[in-house]
Amino acid sequence: MDKSASPDTAAVSDTSSTPAQAWAALASLIAGVPIMRFATREGKYPRPRSNPPRISKALPSRAAAVMVHGADGSVQTLCLDLDTSKALQLVVDSDAAAIGALLDSCGLAYVADHSPSGGRHIYVPVQERLAAEDARELVEALATRFPSLDPGPHQNITDGCIRPPGAWHKSMTGHQVLDTPLAQAYDVLRRRNPSPAIAALRQALAASIHQVRARKTARVKPTKTVATVSPSASSTESALLRGSVLRQVARTGIYDTAKYKSHSEARMAVLNHLCAWQVSLPEIQARITSDFAGLGALYGTRARQEALLAKEWQNASNWVAQKNDAPQAGKSYSNKYDTEPALTHSGGAGIPRSRTSVQAEINDLENVLYSLLDQRLARTGREGIMLRFLFRAVLGFARAKGTLAVDVGCRSFAREMGAHHATIARLLPRLVKHSGGMLSKIEDARGKRADSYLLGLPEQYGDVAKATAWRKGKIHGIRTVFRALGAPSALVYEAVERARHCPTTADIMRATGLSRPTVAKELTILAELSMVERRHGLWQIIHTTNLGKIAEWLGVQEDYERQSSLIREQRRQWHAHLERFTQPVIREEDLYDQERDEYDPWVPSLSLFDQVAGHRERAVAA
Repeated sequence: MDKSASPDTAAVSDTSSTPAQAWAALASLIAGVPIMRFATREGKYPRPRSNPPRISKALPSRAAAVMVHGADGSVQTLCLDLDTSKALQLVVDSDAAAIGALLDSCGLAYVADHSPSGGRHIYVPVQERLAAEDARELVEALATRFPSLDPGPHQNITDGCIRPPGAWHKSMTGHQVLDTPLAQAYDVLRRRNPSPAIAALRQALAASIHQVRARKTARVKPTKTVATVSPSASSTESALLRGSVLRQVARTGIYDTAKYKSHSEARMAVLNHLCAWQVSLPEIQARITSDFAGLGALYGTRARQEALLAKEWQNASNWVAQKNDAPQAGKSYSNKYDTEPALTHSGGAGIPRSRTSVQAEINDLENVLYSLLDQRLARTGREGIMLRFLFRAVLGFARAKGTLAVDVGCRSFAREMGAHHATIARLLPRLVKHSGGMLSKIEDARGKRADSYLLGLPEQYGDVAKATAWRKGKIHGIRTVFRALGAPSALVYEAVERARHCPTTADIMRATGLSRPTVAKELTILAELSMVERRHGLWQIIHTTNLGKIAEWLGVQEDYERQSSLIREQRRQWHAHLERFTQPVIREEDLYDQERDEYDPWVPSLSLFDQVAGHRERAVAA
């Protein structure tokens, strides 16, 4: 099937056709029902009091829109409205190009036009009419990825409408101008797209569709999240939870003019925010045409962006380094999860253990975890899965720090687990109890230091540790993407990821200890998100899938960042509270004052001797 022309620039507009010809040929093919509505002076398209006018072949003399839905609510054309009121012009153009590339990759033909205000419309016709809820789900899923897309026309069955090509703009300053040649547009709308192509689009948007469904479920039944703050929370915490506003500015380029007086101030606020999250300059440059298109639009032109971005990024790096009191700006540091220097483990003989031996013992502990401890923790009840991932997080911190003594705060564990720190504080003692001696508490929290735990391999598990070869790869707590999918999904994904050979469903059941319906359900979700696939009855990881990108599409990456900001601020407040009760350093000059300490009241001063001598001289003279 022939594809339409790309809608990224207006230079490809079809100048060979007139607005009247475009209206006459395409309006009725786009509409879900052959009626139209006229715009008011306010730019609205209200319901007519009497019977609505039918779509005519002649171009209406005023702004008119056709209805998206049919009488039964179904649609025959997906109408994508990219609006300059939701994002800057460069973002609209970038989103239009990206949507066109996505539709092309799914084998979908489409028609594109643009309006005098800079907005763009993309029409995707279908052979089999889509139910209203299915069409709305697809459009809302696209809207989660492309910020300039307004899903409004598909969110209202009775009043959803759109101006077709050739129609007058509501400002009456011009028409909807075709970007696709009229003959090709007519052919696309007559042939229409088959169902397999729509299924391919649905598969490509699986992560975003999952996010849309999760939001609807949350509206029906609110759930508590780790980033939720009660009404009595401090204003500082509330401000931290609004950190995603700058991410929205980076996407759309639209900002609060009462807070930022110019594009320059808005750009620096966004760059400071990204630098604080250790987003690198090459990553920004790679994403500035996609999800950071709003940041690029704030520069105005490509040449201005290339001239200023590196310089402003350096200024942002210096500011963040100065704020955090870092010794060097821009230097990469390993993650620090403790608040005091790490404890060391000497092995009992007073001789420091080498890092290699420590890592070897951690590998042995990991073998025991997967061979024995997982099954034991799975029998501890509903919190068994969380205990299993908490021990994985402990091993992950120990491996990163290169020590068997782990002094990590509950909030750091909570960030890696996607849980509340109070939950971690409740689970840690239970983990010590059920770890079979592999984890023990050696020191209580004091001041800035967190509780300290010691990892060790008991003698009875030595044979189990040596029976299995060490495996490559990292060990994780609950990765960010599984904040939305849940701990069972994380367990199933890990079982497929760490298997020595591609496992069957039965192998995954034995490895995870989950029931067959649960494993089947989680595998279906992971397959829909293109995270795993099944071939010849065996499951394997799709390594080309970016888990971080899926986390962004599911909307949980910003939750992770908000929780991290909240934890950082709470730690700062706790340290400030401790400093109020810390005794100041007493210096030697504070203890010894020569003028004060060497003064002797029994030794007369020189002035007193002078006074006595003067009295004697006066007496002799008399």
